[in-house]
This record gives sequence, C-alpha cells and structure tokens, in this order.
Amino acid sequence: MLHPATVAIVGRPNVGKSALFNRLIGQRMAIVEDTPGVTRDRLYGLCEWRGRTFSLVDTAGMDPTAEKDPDAAIAATQRQAEAAAQEADVILFVVDAATGRNPVDDDVAKILRKTRRPVILAANKAEAPSAHAAMYAEFAALGFGEPLAVSAIHGEGTGDLLDRVVERLPPDASAEDNSGELAIAIVGRPNVGKSSLLNALIGSERSVVSDVPGTTRDAIDSILTYQDRRLRLIDTAGLRSKPKAHGAIEYYAALRSLGAIARCDIAILLFDTMQGILAQERRLAGLILEERKGLILVGNKWDLAREQGEYSQNELTTVIHEQLPFARFAPVAFLSAKTQRRLGSLMPVVTHVAENLDRHVPTPKLNAIVRDASLAHPPPAPGGKPVKILYASQPGTHPPLFVFHVNDPKLVQTSYRRFLENTIRKNFDFEGVPLTLQFRERTREVRE
Repeated sequence: MLHPATVAIVGRPNVGKSALFNRLIGQRMAIVEDTPGVTRDRLYGLCEWRGRTFSLVDTAGMDPTAEKDPDAAIAATQRQAEAAAQEADVILFVVDAATGRNPVDDDVAKILRKTRRPVILAANKAEAPSAHAAMYAEFAALGFGEPLAVSAIHGEGTGDLLDRVVERLPPDASAEDNSGELAIAIVGRPNVGKSSLLNALIGSERSVVSDVPGTTRDAIDSILTYQDRRLRLIDTAGLRSKPKAHGAIEYYAALRSLGAIARCDIAILLFDTMQGILAQERRLAGLILEERKGLILVGNKWDLAREQGEYSQNELTTVIHEQLPFARFAPVAFLSAKTQRRLGSLMPVVTHVAENLDRHVPTPKLNAIVRDASLAHPPPAPGGKPVKILYASQPGTHPPLFVFHVNDPKLVQTSYRRFLENTIRKNFDFEGVPLTLQFRERTREVRE
C-alpha cells in the first residue's frame, strides 16, 4: 500500500499555522492560542480535496535563532519542524500578511530551500486592514513566487490554496488501508516519560522530550510495525488534576488526551514507579475503562526503583492492583524508557491484550460454565424472587460483550454481576480487557 502524500505547514511562530491546519482539515484538531510557540510537536491530519487525500502536518514555529537559546525545548522544537519539512512532499510556507515580512521569514526560507521540496507561499491574516499589495511583493522576494492571500479565521482563499497544493502533489498518492491497525495511546501524568517511551519504541526522536512537565501538548501519532502488524502509537499531553487552572492551552491539551483515549484500542497508563499510583492515575484508569479500552499499567523508571531494592516486581504488582481494585485484570509491566531496560517486555503484553480484545467464547462452553457457577453459587433472592439465567452469549468483541437473558434484569445485584464477570475471567483469558455484561428479559426478546 502507498502512503498518502504529506504536506507540511511551516513558518515562524504565531503566523496562524495551527488555525490554517484546522481550517484545511475541517475540524479543531490542533490547539490554537494567540501565544508564540504553542505547537510543540508535529500533528497529523488527513485532508481531502478534489478527489485527492493527503496527510497535513502542523508543526512548531521555526525560528533558526532558537538554536542559540539555552532552553533545549525550543531547539528541539525547531528540529521537529525541520524534520517534518524533510519528510513532506509539499511544503506550505505560512507568513503573516498583517505584520509583513520578518527577518525570521528569510531565515526560514533558507532552511526550506535546502529541502528541495515544492514550496507554496501563503500569506495568512489577509483579512487584516494592514495587508496590502505592496506587502505581497515583499514576500515574493523570498523566492517562492507570489504568495496566495488566505484567512484561516474566515476561510477566504483556502480553496485556491488547496487547488495549488493538489497541483503540486506527487502522482499516484494513495491513502493506506488501515484495516487491522491497532491504535495504542500512551497516557499519564505530566513528566512521567510518555514521549521518551514512544521514542524508545519507534527508535527515533519523534516527540519533543524535555525535563519540563507539559512539553507535549497535542496528541500525535507514530506508526510502528511489530510482528507484521501495523501499530499506531499516540503520544499525549500529560493530564493534570485541574487542567483549567493551568490556562487554555493545558485545558485543550487535556481534552485532546481524552480524545486520544476515545480513539485508541489499548491505553498504556504510564506511571512513575518511584511514586506509585496517585489520584490522577486512578482517575485516568477509570476514564480508560469507561471508554471500554484495553488497559496496560506500565511503571517507568524501573532502574531507579531497582536501585532502592525494597520491593520485588511481584510485590509492586500486588500493591498497584490494591490501589486500583477496579482494574485488577490489567497487566503490569515495569521498564525504563530512558535506559530501555526491560523495554522488550512491553510489546508481547500489548500483543496479548490485543488478542484478548478479539477473543470470542463459544456459546455452548459459556452456558455450561455459567450454569455450573449459578448452581454452585445461587444468586441472591431479594424479596424472595431469585434471578434465573436462561441463556448467555457473546455477541460482540473488541471489547467483549456478554448478554445474559434472565427472567427479570432488575433482580440482578451488583455483587452478582461482579461474580459472573469474575467467573468468565477465571475460565477465559481476558487479561487487560474490560468486559461488558448486559442483562435482558427473555420474554421481551421473544415478543420482539
């Protein structure tokens, strides 16, 4: 299968790249805030226009002088934007029509010329009163032809811009078939090593890694092939307990992390082994299970914990399950993303949980086990009327869904629901997978 062509949106900070990205893909996927340097990581989205599908890449603002800045995160941000431009088939160079040509625009232009990729110059914020024809002549001097006037806020000129993009796309670009793809979200509190884990798994620097909490603000995707299976790894911004208290950028990043959980198949909940499970991990685990996603608990910085030497891996696993009693079925792995110690133990666990997501229990075997369990442990009979399980089946997988046809669903108590789930887990391997149990009245099913 051919990958879709890639178009990278680049330019100096605060020229409206993320706003243009959102306008072109037709949804608020990137974080937009009137603050330079908001976008830290590359963000990908599919765009369709005139029968062509291509991957659009939003990038951090490129400022070549950032390499002299002592803040390593700024320098890493520039490398990310340069890497996106190198990977692109077409580069969309965005400048600010409201403020005019900036010396940094010239420096960015020099970087883009070295890529030897087709470059389309777009003058954003053309709706501003300060934008005028003479200013476009200044931008034309950058060497990429006359700029196209666009307004990401109002949508003006974006159709002509997309026409120009499609004209410059390489031939025979085709969207890849994602059937059978497994999406894995890496979630956790800020600064627990999520980006470091992603980088270790894919073997290259894809996410910006920094010791400053909150470096990753958007959910970004990376593709990894493991044992002939295509995996989509989603690195997310760290979730704080009260994201609104940290400003609009943190708040929208938190929403985007929740969106990443919603669109994944399996969530890796990364926590600091030295700190253990905190309230935020419990909240995240609950959100993952509410979304009915596979769950793997991964303790990072295992090398530091081993130096302490106070607890064994089995002892720590027991403690973690005690702290997350509603997720006792989730496997626990320990590793060090930084040193890559025990990194190889993670992917077999992911594969196993993926298999369990699609596990189907034969109906005769399921009914035999449920019948024996009901006879050995009869359900409680509130008011003297007991629950009668007439039939059980598993009509759905990914995640597994079990339906119990009973005489009266209202008679099923929470304790007995939990007993039936434990019975299924005891007899079949559903490690790491939430189970959905539904109780339906059999007589109603017959009438329907």
